[in-house]
Amino acid sequence: MTSTSPAASTSQARSQPRRSPQPEVVEPTPRPPLSWPSVIFFAAFHGLALLAPWFFSWKALGVAIFLHWLFGSIGICLGYHRLLAHRSFQVPQWLEYVITTIGALALQGGPAFWVAGHRQHHAFTEHVNKDPYSASRGFWWSHFLWLIFPDKDCFNQEKYNKNAPDLARHAYYRWLDKNFLALQIPVGLGLYLIGGWSFVIYGVFVRAVILWHSTWLINSATHMTGYKSHDSGDHSGNVWWAALMTYGEGWHNNHHAYPKVAKAGWTWWEIDPTWWAINLLQKLV
Repeated sequence: MTSTSPAASTSQARSQPRRSPQPEVVEPTPRPPLSWPSVIFFAAFHGLALLAPWFFSWKALGVAIFLHWLFGSIGICLGYHRLLAHRSFQVPQWLEYVITTIGALALQGGPAFWVAGHRQHHAFTEHVNKDPYSASRGFWWSHFLWLIFPDKDCFNQEKYNKNAPDLARHAYYRWLDKNFLALQIPVGLGLYLIGGWSFVIYGVFVRAVILWHSTWLINSATHMTGYKSHDSGDHSGNVWWAALMTYGEGWHNNHHAYPKVAKAGWTWWEIDPTWWAINLLQKLV
């Protein structure tokens, strides 16, 4: 396995920071129509997650924490983000399939959807119209509203093929794009057989809702607050509490300055558990 990290390429990275284009001063386009299926979907998951107090057990809470880490840190942060979206390190193809499948289980969309949108975000960071979850439209737009007011210019297969052609050519990734939602059925069934409804409530619904908001905070909060270590050409900041919630993704100014560097936390106090996992893979694979 190979990776790009401060240990491998810090000198080059420090001399050539990746600055995102400065957002143009333009008027935002009208908000797209509300997607009622999306509203119902997210409302149902949040509502079922609120049942957690009536199904509490320490084992169920442990399941939620474990799956939050597995699907979040390994599936989304390591897999969808640093491996697929930025290609900041490489693994054998079979392992990439495994990691991407874990990412699909996080219930944040298929790989092409997630990667294409994220690459669009980096190409036009904070542009009020071209960034799918632009913080220039406000906290709630970048945090959540962009998902229930989907822009057709971003939510379409043609855009996925354009921004993520390396994924679109894989039949398995195309299958995951179409079937990621159905993958929650075997997850839920397996949890029910192991621990009953408490495991389902915590392992599917509580886990999904907390992981969604953890991830969305990177789109919203870290583009509105935090300290800046680099001139990234945008408003991205390093936010310690967001980093703790997202296994290192909250060191967002570091990431926007050097998106192809696999390590997000660059100093000893910038804790980056996802990098620990990448470093472990580097030793094992």
